[in-house]
Amino acid sequence: MTSITPCLWFDGVAEQAARFYASVIPDSRVDAVHRAPSDYPSGRAGQVLTVEFTLMGRPFLALNGGPYFKFNEAISLQIPVETQAEVIRLSDALSAVPEAEQCGWVKDRYGLSWQIVPVQLTRLITDPDVSRARRAFDVMMTMKRIDIEALERAVS
Repeated sequence: MTSITPCLWFDGVAEQAARFYASVIPDSRVDAVHRAPSDYPSGRAGQVLTVEFTLMGRPFLALNGGPYFKFNEAISLQIPVETQAEVIRLSDALSAVPEAEQCGWVKDRYGLSWQIVPVQLTRLITDPDVSRARRAFDVMMTMKRIDIEALERAVS
């Protein structure tokens, strides 16, 4: 065994989702598309059943499992970023539900939640100086998309 591979359940759009994610997220690609060898509850022989893809160097599997299960906020994928430009680019690309944006979380067109997290945020809210950490955290809690400059101002 070399690693755990998260499997993401989609309703007929596994390949479309994997290609979208690979186009948006750095160091990502679609590795393989597998078609069903015979009919199954949510599809027919020859249709895309699974898609192996890589996001930021980590393996994932997308499954066309049908309409039975939907994503919810109990799981999200976190993307560490270094710059405000990356926050904006990834948030713009991934957010399909603006009213769901909160503290760097966005929800995409497939219902999957993402966290766009600047490395500065993690550093600031885990600062050994509890007063600084609290100020950064309190400011972060008011944000939809993380504003790195506002976080830095809050602790200065």
